[in-house]
Amino acid sequence: MPTVDVVDLKREKVGEVELPEAIWTVEPKIHIIHEVVTAQLNCRRSGSASTKTRAEVAFSNRKPYSQKKTGRARAGSRRSPLWRKGGTIFGPKPRDYGFRPPAKVRRLALKSVLSAKLRENELLIVNDFPMPKITTKDFRATMKDLGVNKAVVVIPTEDRNLELSARNLQDFQVLRVEGLNCYDILKRDHLVILKESLPALEERLLK
Repeated sequence: MPTVDVVDLKREKVGEVELPEAIWTVEPKIHIIHEVVTAQLNCRRSGSASTKTRAEVAFSNRKPYSQKKTGRARAGSRRSPLWRKGGTIFGPKPRDYGFRPPAKVRRLALKSVLSAKLRENELLIVNDFPMPKITTKDFRATMKDLGVNKAVVVIPTEDRNLELSARNLQDFQVLRVEGLNCYDILKRDHLVILKESLPALEERLLK
């Protein structure tokens, strides 16, 4: 089992913790991570793009001119896609782009990302993260003391003060264990996990 130091908010060592090999020593599967991240981003797409077909454009269905004797190409309706402001052929319609990989695949992708963070020394286990009030300034100062510029902070349960303190900072994100995902971890340089979050994380991934 890999052993990692537990630090306080000044990044001073206060203990050690053993991490299970089944989560933290997984060989990264790039194709699995790619599939899961792609699925996550697809689920965020609004899918609201829409165009009008020839049945929906605002034109009369009247024949624009005589079939013969005009010297022009035959035309049956101004709604034709061949005409200016006519309908669109095979244009986009509102749709759901999302797809959901199997739970086993999602867990393997998350294990791969966590293992990579540990291997690259971008993981911090913090003993505690008290936040008596909502203050972005104090949160940023704490992150500076920890020596991280971009990070995901993982908490075990709801912590309104901590979550709202980080809400306006683009480079930081506070996530509960159940919301931890590959995309947000990969988007930022460091992963900061509260020690109390580890049992819940193990319970989620060791199924």
